[in-house]
Amino acid sequence: MKSALLVIDMQNGFLSPRSPLFIAGAPATVPACARVIERCRDSGVLVVFVTRAYAADGSDVEKPRRAAFLAGGRPLSPGCDEEISAAMPKEFGASEKDMHIVKPRYSAFFNTGLDTRLKELGVGHVILAGTTTPNCIRTSCYDAISLDYDVTVLSDCTSSVNEEIQRSNLADMERAGARIMASAELVLD
Repeated sequence: MKSALLVIDMQNGFLSPRSPLFIAGAPATVPACARVIERCRDSGVLVVFVTRAYAADGSDVEKPRRAAFLAGGRPLSPGCDEEISAAMPKEFGASEKDMHIVKPRYSAFFNTGLDTRLKELGVGHVILAGTTTPNCIRTSCYDAISLDYDVTVLSDCTSSVNEEIQRSNLADMERAGARIMASAELVLD
């Protein structure tokens, strides 16, 4: 069965303490994410960067984030400061074989066409990395399970605002059918 690595929301707007969307645990996961991205590329596993980008006026920002977006420098939008932009860490590098998807909401699968593209490529297993575990990782996990993918969540490549929330959400996803493991345990096709 073919696998794909989904790297979700690992962008300056979530990684910078200056951003109102900052996820405290996210910066510490950058090295592990970079290692698993490199391993996947070396093994021929598709790497999909699933990101968020907002309109400059904030018209497409989720309701719960809108006030913070407007008050906090308009992160992830055109013209915002580079430190809170939609750019990804340089440690991730780039490959012409990578896929890039911009999502309109939390889930990587919601109104993106990702499911269709993965199925066309014969992908039946998704590996999740990125931030934030209770929102974007969890909704992507549940949508993937609902779409009949096997799901692996990399515990050291995902993050939350604190460890208690991280542990609780990983446990919930495991109960729903996802495999939870550290990236070093991941065996690639």
